[in-house]
Amino acid sequence: MTLQDHAKDLVERIAQTRPKGRRLLAAIAGPPGSGKSTLAEAVVARLGEGAALMPMDGFHLDDRLLEPRGLLPRKGAPETFDFDGFEHALRRVAAEPLVVLPIFDRTREIAIAGAQEIAEDTKIVVVEGNYLCFSESPWDRLHPLWDVSAFLDVPEDELERRLVDRWLGFGFDPDTARKKALANDIPNARRVVAERGAVDMILPWNSAA
Repeated sequence: MTLQDHAKDLVERIAQTRPKGRRLLAAIAGPPGSGKSTLAEAVVARLGEGAALMPMDGFHLDDRLLEPRGLLPRKGAPETFDFDGFEHALRRVAAEPLVVLPIFDRTREIAIAGAQEIAEDTKIVVVEGNYLCFSESPWDRLHPLWDVSAFLDVPEDELERRLVDRWLGFGFDPDTARKKALANDIPNARRVVAERGAVDMILPWNSAA
């Protein structure tokens, strides 16, 4: 199935679901490089007016906090996010009329506060991130918040190819790009896959798509 097929199926599932709160929260989870952002953007585009995208990456801890904790080389692992802030923001998004959120600027590797608004007329929020359906504590506290949850299932060799290409796109030479992918991204990907909790939809990758 293609990404657009997955987007179509997810939109149909959302249309058939009654939200638990003020807004419907749809989670798109998966390992780094699985295509979460692209799929989430396609879903929001199909849903049209009244839908918004909420990336988890806005809740990255800053390098100034990660470095003294020895976590900078592991940036992107579960423990390098502000989980409590993220959970609180999700509960607000589900219940409150207007919520202002941070976003992550990947070119500068920093989160920018107050850079996104979930408006009062937003009815559906599509959330994307690695650990949305993660079974490890405290991330398992997110499971009851989702009205719909989907997980992108992509083989590790394809993830590796995409992740190396991503680092090449940021200007790194091939050796450095491969080292970055294998040293941090792939271990995080394996952890995401191994600790996947229950989800409503598993979306397989098709090499022929």
